[in-house]
Amino acid sequence: MNLDIKLHKKDLPDEIKFSDKIAIDCEFTGLNIERDRLCLVQISSGMNDAHIIQLDKDDYNAPNLKKVLNDKNINKLFHYARADLLFIKKYLNIDVQNVNCTKIMSKIGRSYSDKHGLKDLVKEFISIDISKQLQISDFGGELSDKQLKYCANDVIYLHKIYDALLIILEREKRLSLYEKTIKFVNTRVELDFAAFNEDIWSH
Repeated sequence: MNLDIKLHKKDLPDEIKFSDKIAIDCEFTGLNIERDRLCLVQISSGMNDAHIIQLDKDDYNAPNLKKVLNDKNINKLFHYARADLLFIKKYLNIDVQNVNCTKIMSKIGRSYSDKHGLKDLVKEFISIDISKQLQISDFGGELSDKQLKYCANDVIYLHKIYDALLIILEREKRLSLYEKTIKFVNTRVELDFAAFNEDIWSH
């Protein structure tokens, strides 16, 4: 597969426009919101492309990227939206709207499996075995070609995975349950900000 990977410094260029459905992923220096920072935001239109925005760690001024994330008419596909939205909220000061999450879709739809990672979904629905080896690499500095390809792999398959999971949710009559659940995602992010990381519904 020939991938069209473009690295942009600080922001999306003015001339780049997207349709009504995009895949998004983020890379951080770690997973601790109090300590670690947002490094990259990857976006794919679903046409084997990946726009990788390397954010300015000193001011995070990315008006074109923020405009896309703020556009309520664009369906934004994430895998594990909870983590990405948390870092986007802190560093870009945005509550992203019109969000879908393939991990939550998988957990509700694919009750025949306990494996809901992106690697597992790509293998099942795309029949490709992607490597997650670079998941723990340093995304805070200069990026290698291997890192850029890794970042692209995190978004280029999400459109097809989303479509496949949508079929399962509709078939199993769980789409309404998923739609109600995903409406809670920004509240879940707010709870994370307030340090309620446990299951608040538990006894």
